Amino acid sequence: MTAAVIALGANLGDAKAALQGAVDALAATAGITVLACSQVFETDPVGGPEQPVYVNAVVLVDTALEPLALLGRANEIEQEWHRTREVRWGPRTLDVDIIDIDGAVIDTERLTVPHPRAHLRGFVLVPWLAVDPNAMLHGRAVHDLIADVDVSGVRALDPAVSLQVPA
Repeated sequence: MTAAVIALGANLGDAKAALQGAVDALAATAGITVLACSQVFETDPVGGPEQPVYVNAVVLVDTALEPLALLGRANEIEQEWHRTREVRWGPRTLDVDIIDIDGAVIDTERLTVPHPRAHLRGFVLVPWLAVDPNAMLHGRAVHDLIADVDVSGVRALDPAVSLQVPA
């Protein structure tokens, strides 16, 4: 099994249900064990057109899937939630991004790991640090990376909402 970090985001429809649905779908996938989920954060959109706020979370998994198979499963889960890709960085029903796979470096036409912009995104770093205080990315502690990123647009939901790891 290989450790992987997966970021979830949504800002259309029942976004919180979409995040939990993604966790449930990951857990139901042969070769994936969901280990932990962050709480859900509300985040201001970054880039792209004007759009509603997002909800974001990070999921830690162990997986026996090869990286491209994991990507394929992430894309299937997005499709199950009717994800479309008409506008780059536009609103979405669900986004499932592979952030890291056990520190591996992968750079193919279909998959780049670590995620090339994760170190710049508060909506990834804050939930990741919340679920794993010892998280590392690009050989640096996520705790240190956050110091270089504007996280003012990342807010814990009140009351706090946590995704549930399926039994």
